[in-house]
Amino acid sequence: MFPYSRPRRLRQGENIRRMVRETSLSPDDFVYPLFVTFGRNVRKEIRSMPGCYQESVDRVVKHAREVHNLGIPAVILFGIPEHKDETGSGAYDPHGIVQKAIKAIKDKVPGLYVITDVCMCEYTSHGHCGVIEKGDVKNDPTLELLSLEAVSHAQAGADMVAPSDMMDGRVEAIRIALDGEGFSELPIMSYAAKYASAFYGPFRDAAESVPQFGDRRSYQMDPGNRREALKEVALDIEEGADIVMVKPAMTYLDIIADIRENFALPVAAYNVSGEYAMVKAAAKMGWIDEKRVMLEVLTSIKRAGADIILTYFAKDAAKALGA
Repeated sequence: MFPYSRPRRLRQGENIRRMVRETSLSPDDFVYPLFVTFGRNVRKEIRSMPGCYQESVDRVVKHAREVHNLGIPAVILFGIPEHKDETGSGAYDPHGIVQKAIKAIKDKVPGLYVITDVCMCEYTSHGHCGVIEKGDVKNDPTLELLSLEAVSHAQAGADMVAPSDMMDGRVEAIRIALDGEGFSELPIMSYAAKYASAFYGPFRDAAESVPQFGDRRSYQMDPGNRREALKEVALDIEEGADIVMVKPAMTYLDIIADIRENFALPVAAYNVSGEYAMVKAAAKMGWIDEKRVMLEVLTSIKRAGADIILTYFAKDAAKALGA
């Protein structure tokens, strides 16, 4: 008798496909990145990331309201200061660009959840994620500055901090600093498995954070390593991380799946700038259907096990899902 099993029976129309779909996207899944810069009424499109902008605080507030109105629950803020120095002092300045943006967004769009990137690379003159001594990024002195930055974000009103530097021990250092300043309820989303990826190029244009010498392979993970990701995540959980993140997402779906299988914490994944730019460029050339590819990419990230997706597609995807 050929054949008893016909899987196509459950693919006959859109209604039945919706009913048996194993993985579904929602705007609730997304976090939208925003790039805050100095000045007023600034909205400069990022050449390598069409549809994304460097914006002054006044424009970021308007953008945040748009994000909130689309049903996206959260944004993550990255800062581009007017002045950079060796120690990235703008990162932990209580009157810094991100600190101002946090206060403005929480005042004008109080229903939006504000996450902040905690790192030094956007603020240092050398473009690295920490303190430089004799040409080397020093781990432990950097922890002190990251802790100052995280506390300054908390004092400005951030809902969550997200350390992205990949220094050893930074989650514990930040947790101790936050608790010591009365922010024991503030969660940490750790960039736990962050790889030294070639997909970050457009972001470095956006954040103006290209290293002035060398690269970041001495502190970001080697792309060939899989087991090491579980070690990094386990360490960050021991140190007090509330959410763990994989970055990038598309080429590290196996890592997302491994972490989902081995740990009970929420898992985030960053659909990074290079992944976004590739889709945008191919769509511009007419080689792909941008909407379908976007949704397929995001679905694959969620299917792999991500609970939260940081993506520059968040607004477009929210609109598509609401259509």
